Amino acid sequence: FGYGTAAMSMFKGGKKVEIDPMMIGIACGAAMAAGYLARSLLTDIAMLIKTKHIAAEEVKERAAIQRAASADELKAVDMPPWTFEAKMAARVKRQEEQNKIQKETIEEFAAARRKVTVRVPATTANLGPGFDTIGMALDMWSEVTVELSDKFEIINKGDGADAVPTDESNLVVVALKKAYAMAGKEVPTLKYTCTNRIPYARGLGSSSAAIVGGIIAGLVLSGHKLKMWGAEELLQIACDIEGHPDNVAPAIYGGIQLGIHDGQRWRSERVNMPAGLQVVVFIPNTIGKTSDARKALPKEYSIKDCVYNIGRIAWLVNALATNHLDNLKFGVQDKLHQPQRGEKVYRHLMPMIKAAESAGACCCYLSGAGPSVLAITSGQSGDIFAQREKERVDRAVADAMLAAAASAGMDGEVFITNPILSGAYVAEVSPSFSSGLVTYKGDV
Repeated sequence: FGYGTAAMSMFKGGKKVEIDPMMIGIACGAAMAAGYLARSLLTDIAMLIKTKHIAAEEVKERAAIQRAASADELKAVDMPPWTFEAKMAARVKRQEEQNKIQKETIEEFAAARRKVTVRVPATTANLGPGFDTIGMALDMWSEVTVELSDKFEIINKGDGADAVPTDESNLVVVALKKAYAMAGKEVPTLKYTCTNRIPYARGLGSSSAAIVGGIIAGLVLSGHKLKMWGAEELLQIACDIEGHPDNVAPAIYGGIQLGIHDGQRWRSERVNMPAGLQVVVFIPNTIGKTSDARKALPKEYSIKDCVYNIGRIAWLVNALATNHLDNLKFGVQDKLHQPQRGEKVYRHLMPMIKAAESAGACCCYLSGAGPSVLAITSGQSGDIFAQREKERVDRAVADAMLAAAASAGMDGEVFITNPILSGAYVAEVSPSFSSGLVTYKGDV
């Protein structure tokens, strides 16, 4: 620009003009200064834009780091060199987590107990069409007491005492070992006392009660605790032993439980239990083995029979959810196992179902793999011995079931009880969980 100005001044008006060399120098210097100033200004602007971009990126990186919820997430963030304080924060968080794990381990050893008694309810599985998927807890309890000892010993009391194993194949022992494995600890020498009030091998969940009781006893003695919400770790252990959730889920949680396997783990959900229900259970004098009952089932089913059961299980759950008890008798109908077992194994089943429903039962079905048959009745309000019998039908149904069993040549007895909303629980423990001003139910 300066050189151009000087040249134009030399030919001003089309005439050659003599120019002082000093003027040319001044013009050139001014031009160079202007060019340098413009270059410097553009460089500063570019640097400012770049600095703001870097600052914005750093803000984003720090925000990502701050949003990280754990040390593992902090590792996943690509932290640039200038985030030294964030790296330190990650190290501190990792150390805090390690300290927490160490503290929990110490607390587990401190929480270990010397003796525990667990009570587990009986359960009735299938409820007709819900083969291996649905079950209900009953107010009928077995107990398992496990304590530290100088020698291994199993004492069985109650129903089936002579038939239950007294070695390490006992399901209580098998389940307890699983609990200790979860805790990462060796099983100490223990004494087991099993009081079986749930009829043995009658289709009322005696094996599931042993499994659940053993797991809980092992957890309490070892001081280990499991994740329940979102994982149901206790259910996973029980189902791995039992093979299906229909008995163990209600034994753990109580009530009516629906269980499935999602391809990754076992899941369970509670189904509504209408108020005022009673159960009338016919318990034969003879035992029934699940393996024998399963042999009566066909290897293949028709699409028609499968569709029948799909509809019935949906009808059953809906009847329970809406408290429409009159619909239960349709909901417990089945084509997959009850007709086959009734024909080949349990000749008393079908006549008894018909007799119970005729006497006023809401429904009647084979409990689990049998041989027990269970009828559901309604009308209970408060304690039944303070209520007029005409308001209920439990005794009439019991009499009808006994008469049907006698006609079919099946000896047995009837037990009347209720569904129960609660599952297995610790009844006694030493040392106690209660301390100071805090007391747990039963002074446990």
